[in-house]
Amino acid sequence: MPLLPRDHPERLTLAEEVHARPAEPLDVPSRASYVALVIEPEQRERELAHLAALCTAHGVEAPAAGLTQFSAALGPLRLKWERHGEFSGYTFVVPGLSPRPFSEPAAGFLPPGWLAALPGTTVYAAHAKLASTSSRAEAPDAASLAEHFGSNLVVGSEIGDGAGLVFTDFRIHGDGFGRFLILDRGFTARQAGRMLQRLFEIESYHMMALLALPVARGQSPCIQAIEASLAALTGAIAAEGGDDEALQQQLTRMAVEIESGLAASQFRFGACRAYAELVRTRIAELREQRLPGLQTIGEFMSRRFTPAVATVASVEQRMQALSERVAQTGSLLSTRVEIARERQNQALLASMNRRARLQLRLQQTVEGLSVAAIVYYCAGLVGYLAKALKAGGVAINPDLAVGLSIPILLVLILLALKRARRRHDEADNDY
Repeated sequence: MPLLPRDHPERLTLAEEVHARPAEPLDVPSRASYVALVIEPEQRERELAHLAALCTAHGVEAPAAGLTQFSAALGPLRLKWERHGEFSGYTFVVPGLSPRPFSEPAAGFLPPGWLAALPGTTVYAAHAKLASTSSRAEAPDAASLAEHFGSNLVVGSEIGDGAGLVFTDFRIHGDGFGRFLILDRGFTARQAGRMLQRLFEIESYHMMALLALPVARGQSPCIQAIEASLAALTGAIAAEGGDDEALQQQLTRMAVEIESGLAASQFRFGACRAYAELVRTRIAELREQRLPGLQTIGEFMSRRFTPAVATVASVEQRMQALSERVAQTGSLLSTRVEIARERQNQALLASMNRRARLQLRLQQTVEGLSVAAIVYYCAGLVGYLAKALKAGGVAINPDLAVGLSIPILLVLILLALKRARRRHDEADNDY
């Protein structure tokens, strides 16, 4: 009988996530090569097929569909493949050292042309040399480092709380690869693997973060142009002399441009923040200690990488602030248009009131004339009636009867008009 309720559908997957991408243990001495490729979604199947062909050629079972990591021994070469969100990382390791520094890298043990035929574009590549040294060995002198890095400026430090030394120049050499020299003072095999993985990840994440820098630089001229146009448009709104419709069209174009820029760059800028945080985390995990006369990796990154990330963040903030300013300016212009409409409506209402008063006066005049005409008509009827009565023998003076009937008719007609107006007012109140 089970002790637990049924599992959440994602329980096992999430539990395995913390064990994803474990570092490969490394023996000393060893050589390693690493390549990070930006892979488009439509290239994923080709990538798996290319990897499967390599495994098949060495009699190794190919990775199953849906896997995000894979490792295998291909003769003396150890392969590790990792799929990240935007890129794939390949690590190749062979035991032993070459006669000359970086002369026979691990990638050279791959079948000719296999690495170049991988789908995607290379964003970072590096060779690493892992050699042993005594537990109290000092850093190599300048001449020894020049054998590995030439005349380039070298960055280095103690890592793993002094368990090893690492040196690099953060340069792309003639073969298209960067270089790391790692000296083992007392690494365990797992610790050596973790340190190598962190160094490769620092550079791959560093390069992925900097993909946002060209985007930010490309957006800067557009931002400056929109800022200048917005300042001029705001001045035109303040002057209250411009064409509101033309101003609204200009403002709409600005809003479309800035929102289009945000939509095109938002993902890249967000990825830059995430990758930059990973770089900082991996540097902290190296647990560096300074070597005399050399910059640490953390110091080098803080002087070179951090300003680039800050530039991207600054452009993103400017775009967000500009979007808000365009929206605020649009609100101001809308308010101005509403005020102008209210003034027009007030003027129209005032004109309608004047017309209504004129119509009322005209109506009153017409009513007065109508009353006179009705009295005259009714008095004429009374006159005809009086004459008829007189002809029938009734002693009546028709002229006197007409004269006496006029006030009475006038009062009756006025009362009838007043009653009719009251009924109309009551009908209007019902609506």
